[in-house]
Amino acid sequence: MKKTGYIAIVGRPNVGKSTLLNALLGEKIAIVSNKPQTTRNRILGILTKGENQFVFMDTPGIHTPQNDLGTYMVETAKSSLQEADCVVLMADAGREMTSVEKNVIDYLKKSGTPAVLALNKTDLYRAETIAETIQKYAAVHDFAAVVPLCAKNGRQVNDVLEECGKCLPAGEWFFPEDMITDQPERAMAAEIIREKLLRTLDKEVPHGIAVVIEEFKDEGTLIRIRAEIFCEKASHKGIIVGKNGAELKLVGSYARADLEKLFGTKVYLNLWVKVKENWRESRAAVGNFGYKEEK
Repeated sequence: MKKTGYIAIVGRPNVGKSTLLNALLGEKIAIVSNKPQTTRNRILGILTKGENQFVFMDTPGIHTPQNDLGTYMVETAKSSLQEADCVVLMADAGREMTSVEKNVIDYLKKSGTPAVLALNKTDLYRAETIAETIQKYAAVHDFAAVVPLCAKNGRQVNDVLEECGKCLPAGEWFFPEDMITDQPERAMAAEIIREKLLRTLDKEVPHGIAVVIEEFKDEGTLIRIRAEIFCEKASHKGIIVGKNGAELKLVGSYARADLEKLFGTKVYLNLWVKVKENWRESRAAVGNFGYKEEK
């Protein structure tokens, strides 16, 4: 009997949601970095295994928004919760419960949506600390399962998959068997470029960056991509470009390597940097850069 369902992966920023999604799929479809609020849009990761089709929703980290972009990100995470047949609440295995986890648990109690608690980063803590965290969560909600894991190393990731499988409702699959994401090639290219910027830039500069693909031309043996990188200040543009263009060349080199691996062909990548002052404060600009709710 076929089973399928939408599974929302939710939690605080930088808790490892995108790392878990990539580990579950065995493919990199979501960008990762050590900076919080890396994920901005909801990303679908589709895994068909046996009779089960898992449709994972990687969501932005739930936080207190400081601008229109942040508001969009939190609204995206909350709407994913409401659409889910199952929820994976991801939390740090050694940190105290915060209002984010408590609010998600309150929603789970009201909705009755089955949930798996995934306690990540077990490699950083002693067994006694992890056991205490499990007890604290078990005292406030009856989770379908509790899985301590290390998403970065892949430990116990399959246990999350197994427990989610128990929560899937019967039904025909939503997607073709060989499909792994709903992300268009342009969107994936933009996210890969943004990931490299997140990894190479310091402090607040990366959070004010948006990447727009202006040209994506597949010529068979070569893909030509022209991307525009928008930042919020003229001073940030100088940092992104670097002395004699060195920083931008480095970003382009890293991004091109990942893009060629993703598309399986040579990639010509042309990067430009532009300034759009305080775009995160404008709902219109946020929408124009692709961060808008689907109708």
